[in-house]
Amino acid sequence: MNAHGTAHKYGDHVDTDVIIPARYLASQDPKELASHCMEDIDPDFARKIRPGDLMVAGWNFGCGSSREHAPIAIRASAITCVIAKTFARIFYRNAINIGLAILECPAASDGIADGDEVEVDFDTGVIRNLTKGEQYQAEPFPPFIRDMIRQGGLMATLRAQKEGQS
Repeated sequence: MNAHGTAHKYGDHVDTDVIIPARYLASQDPKELASHCMEDIDPDFARKIRPGDLMVAGWNFGCGSSREHAPIAIRASAITCVIAKTFARIFYRNAINIGLAILECPAASDGIADGDEVEVDFDTGVIRNLTKGEQYQAEPFPPFIRDMIRQGGLMATLRAQKEGQS
């Protein structure tokens, strides 16, 4: 499982209210949430994202409220992976639960610039900045989490397991 695309870079302490502003929380539609993802700090975000793109940020990404809307909006926007120095713990768990790949890697966060072409190997944790010819090492996910992300999150994994037992 890999990701390959353009990096969209943000700073430290990007909170869930910035990822998906509270005024859109009445919607449960992932496409609607994606259309407003990051709009208060990057009004063109929804228009410039291409399938496979990645998001890169600094410390404490996803801090703030515990809403699942934030990782859902990111995943539905076609972002395949978020790389940050650190994640707020509840955001980290919510992201895994809905099948959004996230990696903590301070060196990648520092080395990757907005617009760089980046490739991620989820099996090894290797992050390659193809624009700069640099490579960084993140801790790879254990196999059960890689499987959960591949299948689209916790609920999809549980459904697949149940169907496999039938």
